[in-house]
Amino acid sequence: MAEELSEGKSISDVLIVGGGTAGWMTAAALANVFSKTHCRIRLVESDQIGTVGVGEATIPVVLKFNQMLGIDEDDFLRSTQGTFKLGIQFVNWGSLGNRYIHPFGSYGTPMGSLSFYHYWLKYHREGKSRDIGEFSIAVQAALNGKFMRPANMPNSPLSQIAYAYHFDAGLYAQYLRSFSEKKGVERIEGEIVDVAIRPDDGFIESVNLKNGEKLSADLYIDCTGFRGLLIEQALNTGFIDWSHYLPCDRAVTVPSKNIGPPDSFTRATAHTAGWQWRIPLQHRTGNGHVYSSKYMRDEEAKDILLKNIEGDTLAEPKFIQFKTGMRQKFWNKNCVAIGLSSGFLEPLESTSIHLIQSSIAKLLALFPTADFVQPVIDKYNQIMCSEFIGVRDFIILHYKATDRSDSAFWNYCRHMDIPQNLADKIELYKSSGRLFRDNNELFDEISLIAVMHGQGIRAQRYHPMVDDINEIEFDRLMKEIKSVIDHSAQAMPRHGDFIAKHCAAKFV
Repeated sequence: MAEELSEGKSISDVLIVGGGTAGWMTAAALANVFSKTHCRIRLVESDQIGTVGVGEATIPVVLKFNQMLGIDEDDFLRSTQGTFKLGIQFVNWGSLGNRYIHPFGSYGTPMGSLSFYHYWLKYHREGKSRDIGEFSIAVQAALNGKFMRPANMPNSPLSQIAYAYHFDAGLYAQYLRSFSEKKGVERIEGEIVDVAIRPDDGFIESVNLKNGEKLSADLYIDCTGFRGLLIEQALNTGFIDWSHYLPCDRAVTVPSKNIGPPDSFTRATAHTAGWQWRIPLQHRTGNGHVYSSKYMRDEEAKDILLKNIEGDTLAEPKFIQFKTGMRQKFWNKNCVAIGLSSGFLEPLESTSIHLIQSSIAKLLALFPTADFVQPVIDKYNQIMCSEFIGVRDFIILHYKATDRSDSAFWNYCRHMDIPQNLADKIELYKSSGRLFRDNNELFDEISLIAVMHGQGIRAQRYHPMVDDINEIEFDRLMKEIKSVIDHSAQAMPRHGDFIAKHCAAKFV
């Protein structure tokens, strides 16, 4: 006799603890899925507790999040002082004077049964191209200050444009708060002073506010940032430290005035003990210097940042301390950690918002019943662990793949032991020119070759099937592809002009 299917008791009350980008992204997504009558969603935050957000650069998957919410892109960009992003430019990473762009979108166009980079490796080996970015519409547009949304032009590079955003993180949180409250999310102003744990099973029973109010829910979502107020301070979940792989543990940040039209890319410039970001917004430029306190003092880090800013500063520099790593569990008992409370990977490849978005998507896919079945929790933890590790390894690649020997910091990075999976990827590429994406990890072959070749790792061979195209035809095709990309990039409007036409913000 078949067993009857039991649907279990539904979650009827969710409490998000903490606001900022993580809290309000979570609130917006849950409110968009659940009706107010089916599941009450509340968010508690305190105006007295600041957020880390200093300006955000994103990757293209963020478009899916906004589309899921039904957000109008132009309205969103006007409200957040946003600009468009075609990739990340890395300066002085592989060696001093070296620069390349890790682009969004594809390289070249299909020529046979292999990915385009296989054909480019042969072309490069023949001395006919130094930079695979010559075959990227994103790279060529970024270098020329251009941008447009994908055009409905089949077989044109202009139909393949992939992009993300730069925006003000504080304004993004405000935008999503407005969206969420219109959908029925209840915001509670209050500072949490205590978390009550059920003695019988160790689940969270309530959070208690400074004003004496007690808030109880079925499911708690910890968006309290580095503090990990619920996941760590209350549940003692534990933290896996990755600072031996990623030794930077400090950042100093400051906004500056714009001195010209905004670039359509993020810039990451390596210094003697870390690197500096530059994020162009409509109303200002976000700047920060990420560094290792073991190899550089705070004042020196601040001086380097201020000396390498192009416009006048708009505020006093702000210091942030962090530790790279992840929680032992992202979901523990009846608490899910999202955002910085779940772990931290430095912003080198603009993955912070993606990891928030991914956490939310996985939570929705594995949304629990009130009895919190353990296999559901285990699957969530397994998936998020794998995702964090994949992103971690890609960031490690930037530090490891360097010839820099001008400081103790870079000597450490060049010689440090790295995870075996990453070491295998590097060796496979060096020995055969092959790249593979494992376990549906975030960064694919396009990203891998951008960073590996951009930072000086060279393939000793190319795929033998490339030689199936005869030399004359091969040379003609490669030249034609490059020419079409060059002309397409030149035909695009200026980035600043595109913003002015479609999504210019009103300046206060």
